Amino acid sequence: MKNNRKIKAMLTLLSALALAACTVGPDYVRPTPTPTAPFPTAFKESAGWKVAQPDDASIGQGWWKLFNDPLLSALEEQVVISNQNVAAAEAQYRQAKALVQAARAGYYPTVTVGPSVTRSQRSGSLSTAGAVGGGGPAASTDYSLPIDLSWEADIWGRIRRSVEASRDSSQASAADLAAAQLSAQAELAQDYFLLRSQDAQRKLLDETVASYQKAWELTRNRYTSGVAAKSDLLQAETQLKTAKAQAIDLDVQRAQLEHAIALLIGKPASSFSIAVAPVVDVFPAIPAGLPSQLLERRPDIASAERRMAAANAQIGVAKAAYYPKVSLSASAGLEALSLANWFSWPSRFWALGGALSETVFDGGLRRAQTEQARAAYDATVANYRQTVLTGFQEVEDNLAALRILEAEAKAQDDAVNASRETLAVTLNQYRAGIVSYLNVTVAQATALANEKAAVAILARRHTAGVLLIKALGGGWDASSL
Repeated sequence: MKNNRKIKAMLTLLSALALAACTVGPDYVRPTPTPTAPFPTAFKESAGWKVAQPDDASIGQGWWKLFNDPLLSALEEQVVISNQNVAAAEAQYRQAKALVQAARAGYYPTVTVGPSVTRSQRSGSLSTAGAVGGGGPAASTDYSLPIDLSWEADIWGRIRRSVEASRDSSQASAADLAAAQLSAQAELAQDYFLLRSQDAQRKLLDETVASYQKAWELTRNRYTSGVAAKSDLLQAETQLKTAKAQAIDLDVQRAQLEHAIALLIGKPASSFSIAVAPVVDVFPAIPAGLPSQLLERRPDIASAERRMAAANAQIGVAKAAYYPKVSLSASAGLEALSLANWFSWPSRFWALGGALSETVFDGGLRRAQTEQARAAYDATVANYRQTVLTGFQEVEDNLAALRILEAEAKAQDDAVNASRETLAVTLNQYRAGIVSYLNVTVAQATALANEKAAVAILARRHTAGVLLIKALGGGWDASSL
């Protein structure tokens, strides 16, 4: 009965501690994304940007399908599976999840079991029996089976804040994984469109070389007939060889882009190749949405926000150190001097107790740790706001790039058509002997420069589209955390 009263008293104490438990430290409230400037209600550069259809309100996870290129889609699917940077981010996310479970273990008591068998004999010099009877003390065997339990009462919320911080860090790691995937996928798309741009440039230069070859043959025939000067023939030969050199130089850039794509999908560059093909001339309508939606759609912003929440929880962990620590312990088991009596009821033993400890002087350690936690939180707030502002900038940059490049592409197409017509007229004039070959050379160079500029603008438009999708989060949503 007496033991039962002690146990009931201990349970009553535990209940009182549980009821009195509180969580110290500031509760998390997300700060404003911008410290001074008002939150924008719309993207400035979206004015004049073509609006997506109502059924295209979101980009979607498979955003690369918007470009309608089957090979690009097949390559993008391999990034999540084979890219090693993504694999490393995934392993870090699993590590963060394990840390959450490790923090939650603090909610529960620690139970240890340590059976032991000890054979011992006391010193004869210390034994009274040895001194009187002349014989040594008898040896004995101690059989013990203790079960020990210890538990820290989380009265001030130190463990709860630690779990909160670990959980927020785990969610930040999940957002980092999404950001790593999106970054690799966007980089692959950019490299792919640049590679297709090289294919278009190579096709253009091959056609140019064929055209220059005919012009050189025409000039050679005119030179042989004594109609054209040798300088005309040398100019035609120079144009032809220069175009050939430019075409060969493109192979270096294409090979490097092919190797970069192989790296992104986790394959050796030596065993990977992409066949030459024309670039897909598709520019999808990308829904930009509202600036406020960007906070939930970009994984890097979500990661910065979750790390801010984790830093806020660490302030509570630091403040909990100011309060006393309450711990409870219990021990029970069986102990006997013979194996036959080891598991008998009279061999039982138990102990139950509690402890209260409080640091009365630490030389300012706790104050310094609290200030450190607050400073770390302020740093994460600044990082979060900087990430938000960077996100706004990236969206505005690429909205402007797409809108301006679209207009530039139309103007460049007009320039290409005009330069082609000029070249055709100049060649006819040269055949008729009206102008010198220098005029043909200038017209050829102008036409080639305009053709190359048109191809470059096409590649820049594709790149700006990919970067806009990346800036908008690539179809990711913070609710997945």
